[in-house]
Amino acid sequence: MAGGAGERFWPRSRRARPKPLLAVLGGHTLLAAALARARAFAGPDRTWLVCTEENAAAFRAASGLSRARVLVEPRGRNTAMAVGFAAAHVAAVDRDAVTAFLPADHVIPDTRAFAAALARAAQAADRGRALVTLGIRPTRPDTGYGYIQVGAPLGRAHPGLRRVRRFREKPSLPVARRMLRAGGHLWNAGIFVWRADTILAELARWAPALGRPLAAYRERPSRARLERAYRTAPSLPIDVAVLERSDRVWTLPVRFRWNDVGNWASLADELGVRAGRSHVVEGRAILIDAGGNLVWPAGGRLVSLIGVEGLAVIDAGDALLVARLERAADVRRVVAELRRTGRGALL
Repeated sequence: MAGGAGERFWPRSRRARPKPLLAVLGGHTLLAAALARARAFAGPDRTWLVCTEENAAAFRAASGLSRARVLVEPRGRNTAMAVGFAAAHVAAVDRDAVTAFLPADHVIPDTRAFAAALARAAQAADRGRALVTLGIRPTRPDTGYGYIQVGAPLGRAHPGLRRVRRFREKPSLPVARRMLRAGGHLWNAGIFVWRADTILAELARWAPALGRPLAAYRERPSRARLERAYRTAPSLPIDVAVLERSDRVWTLPVRFRWNDVGNWASLADELGVRAGRSHVVEGRAILIDAGGNLVWPAGGRLVSLIGVEGLAVIDAGDALLVARLERAADVRRVVAELRRTGRGALL
């Protein structure tokens, strides 16, 4: 799934070059790493990409997938519609298909452990007709993630899997601290495994405003019907549309290292930025008494930092962001201001 705007990675993430196409880790893009993980689990002939119209050409070129394997949404409608659209296409190819939905901007270094976890989740999704979400053991009281309250074990038939008691989306810091102290909570990785026919049935049951237009599109697929479906469907995350309501939701707790690289602070964390240690993504920089910063110069321009700590300094040539890493989530406020003031050319 590569339909997100990546607004929290402004000014580097733009409509023409969204976040999954940024080479931020060892010269490889986030999309390339996500495709490698998908192929390790499903193979190259069973991998699809979902993106929006405005950057379909860039994703086709970067992914190397055939035109038929790149599913283009007419507009962004959040993850529930993206899931339904993709599931409808997969079900048309293979009625019994088990599908894994993977965001295109995660960092998971251990590809082998990831593939093994998906295989276990797929078996449970197939045999139990369950909606399986991967759960990450939290390492800190992070307010930027959704949380899963873990329920009862599923037993010998599905070793390691647990029922989900409750979802909690982006709690306040005091609530996140309480959940960590109490135990029994996981981060919701946003990685889902289920049969295509199961998720389509659950969308029809719990989110009919999405299910009805999808059903009309499935009956007689055409671009016009797809555009009509996207015009009428509400913009909902799959968590809100289905997972918070369904009684079929299970979780598989996993131990591999995971980062959703949601903003400049999480990227800095992934790149090892800490007190006394800065990281320059690429380009030229001079840092004097300047530790704990994430720096990304533009082109051949030199960036110099003196006596400052904990900053994101992100230069995109036509726009420059300077922000404290602890306030990285507020980059969305800059994007909103650009829209409000009619400066959309910078988005």
